[in-house]
Amino acid sequence: MSRFIDKPVAGAGIGLRSTHYQTIIENQPKVPWFEVLTENYFGDGGLPLHFLEKVRADYPVTLHGVGMSLGSADSLDRDYLARLKALAARIEPTYVSDHLAWISVDSRFVHDLLPLPYTEEALANFAAHVREAQDFLGRRLLIENPSSYMGYKETDMTEWEFLQELVVLTDCDILFDVNNVYVSGTNHGFDPIEYLHALPKGRVKEIHLAGYEEQNNYLFDTHGYRVHPPVWDLYQATIEYLGPIPTLIEWDNDIPPFETLLDEAGLAQRVLDSMDAAA
Repeated sequence: MSRFIDKPVAGAGIGLRSTHYQTIIENQPKVPWFEVLTENYFGDGGLPLHFLEKVRADYPVTLHGVGMSLGSADSLDRDYLARLKALAARIEPTYVSDHLAWISVDSRFVHDLLPLPYTEEALANFAAHVREAQDFLGRRLLIENPSSYMGYKETDMTEWEFLQELVVLTDCDILFDVNNVYVSGTNHGFDPIEYLHALPKGRVKEIHLAGYEEQNNYLFDTHGYRVHPPVWDLYQATIEYLGPIPTLIEWDNDIPPFETLLDEAGLAQRVLDSMDAAA
């Protein structure tokens, strides 16, 4: 029997950050779920795992990673996968997710999520890695669309077509980042609504919302601001199209007081509730 609360992920959750451990544990705020940055909890013990287990006792969680490097030509890191599998067994997350990206080449790692060339060769490689990871972990992955600032001359398909094919080839699910698709759409000149309407209904299990920064001629995805109005508009369209999908407020830089995150989550919850009321 699990020692953790057994509830589905639903409603508007918040990304768990160490700054807010004590606030959450002492006050038990009315947050339906938390998302955890996977790599922060790969140790065998210590304070991060201690606090995570305390939070997990009262809330459902998801695991969200940046280190699987599924798009790399390198082989998957089996030590990484073993650590992830052990953490999942220990914490019992509802979902495990990573990105449509790569972060390593020849076993050398960069500190950013790099975009893929959307070619048949890249799709075959990415799909093989997703299948391998899912087989090793014994669970289905959620793959998140990235924010990007460059593309490749060689391409066979759009990003959304790549995702469509990936779901067919691997039976994975999707984490749809509304902020990321708005940022990428602005930077590359495609319509985020076209992307949204290409998503396979029933395969989007989680949504992310975050803030970007306006540069001179592009948008930079910093996850360090409140959600901007055009992203809220796109989120409304997303929920109208996909239904009330569990939604996360993601904030990674210049982390504000917990009350600010609660306020942002409340705005997302109102959109979700409006769809439930209209149903």
